[in-house]
Amino acid sequence: MIYITYYNGLSLPDVSCYFQVDYLNGLSDRPVSAGDKVLFLMLKHNKEEGEVTADDIYPIATRGTVESIDGEWALIHTSSRVSLDSVRVNGRIFELEMRVRPDIEDIDPEELKGRFQKMRSALLNSLQENQQQMGMRNYVMRWRNMNELITFTSALLQITVEEKYAILEEDSVAKRTEMIEKAFYESLELYKVSNEAKTAQQQSNEEIYREQAIKRQMNFLQNELDKMHPENVTDVRKFEQKIQESGMNETAKAEAEKVLNRMKQEGQDSHEYGMLYDYLDFVTSLQWKKEEAPNIDLEAARKVLDDEHFGLKKTKERIIQQIAVMALNKKQSGSILLFVGVPGTGKTSIGQSIAKALKRKYVRISLGGIRDEAEIRGHRRTYIGAMPGRIMDGIKRSGASNPVVVLDEVDKLVRDYGGDPSSALLEVLDPEQNATFTDHYMNVPYDLSDVFFVCTANTTDTIPEPLLNRMEVISFPGYSAVEKFQIARKHLLPKAMQKAGIQKEELTLTDEALESVISDYTMEAGVRGLKNRLDSLCRAAAVKIVSGSQKSVEIDTKDLRGLLEMAPIRHDHILEAKNPGIVTGLAWTQAGGKILFIETMFTKGNGKVIITGQLGDVMKESVQIAVSLVKALFPEYADQFDSHDLHIHVPAGAVPKDGPSAGITLTTALASLVTGTRVNPEYAMTGEVSLRGAVMPIGGLPEKLMAAQRAGVKQVFIPEENEDDLMDVAEEVKEALTIIPVHWVTDVLKQTGIPVAEE
Repeated sequence: MIYITYYNGLSLPDVSCYFQVDYLNGLSDRPVSAGDKVLFLMLKHNKEEGEVTADDIYPIATRGTVESIDGEWALIHTSSRVSLDSVRVNGRIFELEMRVRPDIEDIDPEELKGRFQKMRSALLNSLQENQQQMGMRNYVMRWRNMNELITFTSALLQITVEEKYAILEEDSVAKRTEMIEKAFYESLELYKVSNEAKTAQQQSNEEIYREQAIKRQMNFLQNELDKMHPENVTDVRKFEQKIQESGMNETAKAEAEKVLNRMKQEGQDSHEYGMLYDYLDFVTSLQWKKEEAPNIDLEAARKVLDDEHFGLKKTKERIIQQIAVMALNKKQSGSILLFVGVPGTGKTSIGQSIAKALKRKYVRISLGGIRDEAEIRGHRRTYIGAMPGRIMDGIKRSGASNPVVVLDEVDKLVRDYGGDPSSALLEVLDPEQNATFTDHYMNVPYDLSDVFFVCTANTTDTIPEPLLNRMEVISFPGYSAVEKFQIARKHLLPKAMQKAGIQKEELTLTDEALESVISDYTMEAGVRGLKNRLDSLCRAAAVKIVSGSQKSVEIDTKDLRGLLEMAPIRHDHILEAKNPGIVTGLAWTQAGGKILFIETMFTKGNGKVIITGQLGDVMKESVQIAVSLVKALFPEYADQFDSHDLHIHVPAGAVPKDGPSAGITLTTALASLVTGTRVNPEYAMTGEVSLRGAVMPIGGLPEKLMAAQRAGVKQVFIPEENEDDLMDVAEEVKEALTIIPVHWVTDVLKQTGIPVAEE
């Protein structure tokens, strides 16, 4: 019976080795016994039992015999190499034809013995250097010849199966010995190098562990000392703790530690110590950790906005929409909001309400008059007096990573040769970029993606297009008299009384007096002037209460002149006279809407057009269009323009005026002049006019209609394309006016009573 086993180590003749009996029993149907033959085959590739074919077997093998069995182990002694002349494999059955392959004894036995002893000594020395392998020495000492050495070490040699087979295949003992020596010494050197590297690594790790342990011990002792004597904590120690506790990103932490190391080296006497201290104090004071957004209660947010701001229905609804989107996404999302409107309409204060509704910190950053880009991005630390930009300074003041930041007056950024701060804002307000905003002073990225940015402006005319495109414009129209009354009662007057220290029962302001303050002592679309008047009344009342002359003060309309120490303001009112060539127009200013009168007159002359009233270039072009239109519509009167000088004046002369919305007013005034038709002064109009007579849309319609109502106008002509803007106009204003949308300038002329020939 022959037991066939696969052995991809080297198994040379005249070697005795042990195999497990259970392993040999698994190769046959009967138990192994002494005297059984064993054949060691080498496989070209690792194969599972039952998959081996004749092509997978190398043609040279080693033959052995079971000498004895001792419990679980069988002692097998190899006798010779054999050549396999024929191999047939059928499952687990092998049919083999083989013959003994003798060695060529071409080396002196004494030389072979000497080489063997030298190799064994080298191995023993290597084992002696490695204390963990000392148990192998006795085993190695029992080896008797070169074949045993190579057989037992073949599994450890750094050679391939092909190289092992090449040794087995070699008939010449001399050549085989050279191959064995080469493989043995190369593997031994690799083992030594690996062992040295492992030892060096172990020593290095031990040093690192020791250093870390010492540092932990020192930190523990230092912390105990700091607790006992907090007044003695050094700046370096303080910043070390702050950096570790700050939660900085890796880039920021590396920069802070770099500056801290420099601070250690410089010492307190260095002239750069203060600059390094300021930098570390700034970056460690920032909130680097992401804050978990609080749950958003949409109804509570709506209540906050309604309680603190009267009116502004469309604006508040847009804010609620953005808050709802944030509640669904569980993060900052949506557009950057730009609130545009005249001063005093609540653009800035509504930012505070948003912060309160979201339960976040609030920061206001004024950008008016900034002309240096460094004010936004910060100064590089190479400059003396370097400071962070206003954005990062605001984030630091908030003490949070997700505050509500109001960027006030973005329309008043100044662009000149010194820089363009509006361009620096592009990165701040772009959700795709501000997650890695880098302030020049910090020189490390900071995540602004959780910040709720709100911008304010009085007009969009001066905001660069790229910056404007990053924001959603929400208009803040001026307040009507009814809205101002409610705002004053619910918000302004209680705050003014509290500011002055006046109790509720100590001051009474009648409704008539409050209405008079609104109509006669303020002239604005917002409520800032109204607030100042109420503050003045409360201060005057405080004097009477403190002096003891009155325990409580009641203010009526007749008292306003004396308490406010000012005469009632003269508002523009419609004209009483109905002279040809005079028409009422509507204009928008940064302080709100107002009426203006277009006055025209023919004088003796030779066709000159005289324009007064500080009209801008756009308005002068509207004059030229109006003249051409009137000549075309009334050809029978065209000669008057050649035989007379035309004078056009727009009061008040000290106030600059410009814009295209006076187009239909100019045309109507000239048509009234040439035809001698008087236009009712209770009529007012606004709209740009084209050379073909079409009335084109304008802006600022809500403010203009409020000005018309205040001035006593009864009927207003507006461009047909502005009809949708009437949704933003207060109901009491629309009820007080007859608003007529028009598409052609001839529609205006007909309805004002000016005769126009039918087309």
